[in-house]
Amino acid sequence: MGSFPHIVEDCMGFLQVLSDGTIFRSKTIEFNMPLLHEKSVHFKDALFDKNHDLHLRIYKPMMISNNNNKKKLPIIIFIHGGGFCLGSRVWPTCHNTCLRLASGLNALIVAPDYRLAPEHRLPAAMDDVASAMKWLQGQALSSGSKNKDAWFNSEEVDFEQVFVLGDSSGGNIAHHMAVRFELGSTELGPVRVRGYVLLAPFFGGVVRTKSEEGPSEALLNLDILDRYSRLFIASLITLNLVTNTP
Repeated sequence: MGSFPHIVEDCMGFLQVLSDGTIFRSKTIEFNMPLLHEKSVHFKDALFDKNHDLHLRIYKPMMISNNNNKKKLPIIIFIHGGGFCLGSRVWPTCHNTCLRLASGLNALIVAPDYRLAPEHRLPAAMDDVASAMKWLQGQALSSGSKNKDAWFNSEEVDFEQVFVLGDSSGGNIAHHMAVRFELGSTELGPVRVRGYVLLAPFFGGVVRTKSEEGPSEALLNLDILDRYSRLFIASLITLNLVTNTP
């Protein structure tokens, strides 16, 4: 008589793998932070991959003009972290970051979901984010079609000023997007990716690097990460808008 399935992997109770291969994923995770509300930013969800039922969340500032000089909004693709196993565009950790990026940088933010491990083995996550980037290309190429999203009006957003930002495992995915859509590639045209930003990227490995030994994450907080990520991305956007780097 066989034994009952038992837990072989447990990630803080949020994700459990049983000995028979069954996956338990909690749908009632409580966060110690509220969802932020920013009146100056609208957001909505859109389906970008019908086959895998994957959605992305779009954030758009209400005020498109800067200093009374109308400029097109740069586009930032934000890839959430979570060790490839956790995370979602709707989690406060992702939603709040995107809301602040849209407001602070006056940019249009696109935050895609992707299939999670262990149900979906890598490179499923990379393929899904690549699919989201292809969806963005479709928006750039669409003109008056039923698939065109009104928020991607070419008069308001700049498809030639696109940046890919990834956090933790999202940074790993951003790295893979840089490799897949290499410098000078026309595969995404007319979309032009001007830079890839990797925030504390997770690459894994048996031996810990010096940076992994400290400082403790307890010394970090949302305000610090938010401040430095906005400053860094803003510098990239400003550089490209001023110098028009090819």
